[in-house]
Amino acid sequence: MAYRSLLVANPARVSCRLGQLVVRAQEEQTFPIEDLSAVLIESRQSIVTAAALAALAQNGTAVYFCDEKHLPCALLLPFAQHSRQLEVTQAQLALPLPVRKRAWQHIVTAKIQNQAECLALCGRQVQAAWLFSRAKAVHSGDKENVEAAAAAYYFPALFGAGFTRGDEADTRNAALNYGYAILRGCMARAVAVYGFLPWLGLHHASGLNAFNLADDMMEPYRPVVDLFVAEQVDAASELDTRLKGRLFNLLNADVLSGGQRHSVAYAMERQVQGLRRQTREDAPLLLPKLLPLQQHSYE
Repeated sequence: MAYRSLLVANPARVSCRLGQLVVRAQEEQTFPIEDLSAVLIESRQSIVTAAALAALAQNGTAVYFCDEKHLPCALLLPFAQHSRQLEVTQAQLALPLPVRKRAWQHIVTAKIQNQAECLALCGRQVQAAWLFSRAKAVHSGDKENVEAAAAAYYFPALFGAGFTRGDEADTRNAALNYGYAILRGCMARAVAVYGFLPWLGLHHASGLNAFNLADDMMEPYRPVVDLFVAEQVDAASELDTRLKGRLFNLLNADVLSGGQRHSVAYAMERQVQGLRRQTREDAPLLLPKLLPLQQHSYE
């Protein structure tokens, strides 16, 4: 099982040799490709060989590339890796509307519950109690848009009354956006590996969005990033390479999935497996529950 996340922050030549990803900068380091669930190429001076990209894609590894601001701007996803691609696609297309609306209800409920847990872990017990109560008000399809109302309450409760998500000068927003982009890419990788069309969502339906399904499925994981930023980042911090690396490494943070501790990356995979079962039977999704931040141990 792939479980490692690799960040290439300095100029390097990335190639492959005998099943190993070879990263040569001042020194040469090698990493078993089969262990890599995600690779982030932050340095724009890096060279990545076509053979390395093909090997990573065949392994189902999500590979991120960054723009001139060192923010993730592109994602390499595996193509047609599932052995029953047509079967999965047909089942996804045939998923009944009531099932999609019920799945979205459960996703939104889990997201709001995790937002409430994030507030509780940050000592906002009163605000957390209110959000927990709102999670119970989510109905099929969330036609009342409880998700948006919860978000409008949640961010000022977490970061302070003057906080707005649109403030580009606040480093906390930049850190949130960076972390969310990493989560989105990891979820996009999972849905692609399991044969789903990433642009065909359960709720999101933008014709301009190639990742509607990934955006649906990643929602309950956002509070993992929120908790890290609330605990570790302030408005005047610098979004430097070290902070980006820590945000990238949140893919290895613990969450509860089906009552078991798993990394965020593997919990996403289990959630997509649950969606695959849901296309064949009325099975629940394995949605995550937020835990205090801790790196997952594979021992």
